[in-house]
Amino acid sequence: MNEESGNEKSGIRVGVRVPPCDRVDRLAGTARRAEELGFDQVWFPDSQLLWRDVFTALTAAALGTERIGLGSAVTNLVTRHPAVVASAARSVAELAPGRFTLGLGVGNSSVGPIGMRSSTGAELRAGIATLRALLQGQECDFNGVRSRLRDPDPGVPLHVAASGPRNLRLAGEIADGVILLSGVSRTTLASATARVREGAEAAGLTAAGRTTEAIPLTVSAFCAVTDDVEAEARLLKPICASIAQNGGAPFLALAGIELDVPARVEGVYPDLVHAEDWDAAVEICSAWVSDEAALRFAQEFCLFGTAKEIAERLIALRADGVADVFLQHVGSYDPPTELIESVGSAVLPALRPDVSR
Repeated sequence: MNEESGNEKSGIRVGVRVPPCDRVDRLAGTARRAEELGFDQVWFPDSQLLWRDVFTALTAAALGTERIGLGSAVTNLVTRHPAVVASAARSVAELAPGRFTLGLGVGNSSVGPIGMRSSTGAELRAGIATLRALLQGQECDFNGVRSRLRDPDPGVPLHVAASGPRNLRLAGEIADGVILLSGVSRTTLASATARVREGAEAAGLTAAGRTTEAIPLTVSAFCAVTDDVEAEARLLKPICASIAQNGGAPFLALAGIELDVPARVEGVYPDLVHAEDWDAAVEICSAWVSDEAALRFAQEFCLFGTAKEIAERLIALRADGVADVFLQHVGSYDPPTELIESVGSAVLPALRPDVSR
């Protein structure tokens, strides 16, 4: 996505996650501002009860920008049928030729609030196979009925978000790129990348003339440009607790963060990562996540620090084989305006000092 742009000096493309938490015309303005400041990508998440429709937001952003890459991070094939996703993806890609990436995942906050379950690995594999076939103009069988997508777009890249070993291997096997949800910890990144390569090798990509190292990797990371990491880190407690809740405790333990969070936490709606009352969620999670643990999480897994420190870590990520990173702010119901301005004005120029604005 958007290969002609990027940070020439560092070789890493920097994106930002924008939750569709406002009217889509305003979201388009947020994407346009990110483009003006030199970001390479804008990623919109999909959760139908929490935010505006992701493909409507992507359409507005496509019409309101010229250069910046656009992506879903991520939609799913549970609440949306593969045929519906294929049509929506094709429609956005037509408005932003060569700029759109379709990010897919198992469902998470889209499925939970409506009592559905996330995709299994087999379901995700089958759904992506159907989606890819439709985008390529092939006929597919739907319960005995054979149909195809008119005006397909085989150029839409399909990226899969993953964190656990099985889904990382699956993503390496079936996807055009992988969105790593493990943060920027070098230990967890190395482990995640190894699992992706295992999947790619199992799919015989080398035999097909493609190296496993060529699979695009996009790393998501919470980010804050700050001189007071300790104060900002406290806000990460619900994120830490959610990771521990959902099988990520071993990854946290590798960084010296030992957490024992109950499977169910009362008093937070709709969930820890998307809490409507973030301050209350922080206080509730303080029962299991200490200030010291939150600080350690910020230092190991996130991009918290001065602009110079963040730029240095981004350059180190590229050296570790990461081509793309998208930054997240803490919170789900306000646009990341402060993050866009601070990174755009201080971090991105440090990555490409010869480029004037």
